[in-house]
Amino acid sequence: MGPNNSATQTIRPYPRKAEESLMGRIKELTLTSGPYSPSCEVHHNAPALVFSAGGYTGNFFHDFNDGFIPLFITVNSLFRDQNIILVITNCKSWWSRKYAELLTRFSRHPIIDMDKETASHCFPSAIVGLISHGPMTVDPTLLPHPKTILDFHNFLESAYSQGNVTLSDKPFETLSHKPRARPQLVLVNRRGNVGRVILNQEELKQAAEDAGFDVTVFEPTHKTRLVDSFRLIHASHAILGVHGAALTHSLFLRPGSVLVQVVPIGTEWLCDTYFAKPAKKLGLKYMEYKIRAEESSLVEKYGKDDIVLKDPKAFVKGNWSNMHTYLKAQDVKLDIHSFQRYLRKAYKQAKRFMNKES
Repeated sequence: MGPNNSATQTIRPYPRKAEESLMGRIKELTLTSGPYSPSCEVHHNAPALVFSAGGYTGNFFHDFNDGFIPLFITVNSLFRDQNIILVITNCKSWWSRKYAELLTRFSRHPIIDMDKETASHCFPSAIVGLISHGPMTVDPTLLPHPKTILDFHNFLESAYSQGNVTLSDKPFETLSHKPRARPQLVLVNRRGNVGRVILNQEELKQAAEDAGFDVTVFEPTHKTRLVDSFRLIHASHAILGVHGAALTHSLFLRPGSVLVQVVPIGTEWLCDTYFAKPAKKLGLKYMEYKIRAEESSLVEKYGKDDIVLKDPKAFVKGNWSNMHTYLKAQDVKLDIHSFQRYLRKAYKQAKRFMNKES
């Protein structure tokens, strides 16, 4: 390139490039190469890794699927010594607070919120954007030093181990690590008009207790400290919940633990891609319960012979907006008699794991 030439390129540093409407909400950055360089007000000796915390950030699943797992992959691909500076756009203050312990594990330097900076920063080099291997995936064949999703679990464990963080006032009774006679099951609850709510949750909780579990109902919110969530899940022996973002907490389970995913009508491929396959790679004992039409609230609106219940693929026809029927408008009322068999099997596996660990 000649001395008077320059080239520019724009980029939105977020992994979901195929979703145009979403990408439009990601702050666009302009990269310029050429002879001109602004005066540096802040000099850094470490390279920059620039990415966005926008998009679907705020949904717990996407925080990991589109954020921390790609960040883990990128760091282990290009910066194994972790001598990098995280430069973040669309960085909400609650997000940086919620994930503070985790962010400090990626880099020894304080993060830079690009949207709040007014000074010009200079770095020896920069990587803009994150590397993704696919849904909830760390592909060891694509890394110079092979890592898997289990290594990501170990990374989380190191971030939230007892020695690194301070517990709050024990919001969950099962944060105790005292020996227990019964396996601990975390029942993930969805509340409000969000879809995929278990309508007979108290009946389900009682059935799980009758099967032999100690049950803790888990209702995470934006205000729930992640260290508390990690301690609860990591100390448990099983998680049970309907397909949804909160099942991302299964990343915190120890290998050998049990994950029971309730699969609503029309969500089979989502359940398999985002939780079933990763669970097996995490070394979890995975079980799923596919509800029948009679257990879906959709049967009241459409009738069990309607295409919505009989042939979800034909109803959706590749149009994601049609999936809202299954994700937003569907609740479940489990047939406890049918589900008891799954609870007994989950209990046996959880009990075996508990005895092995103790």
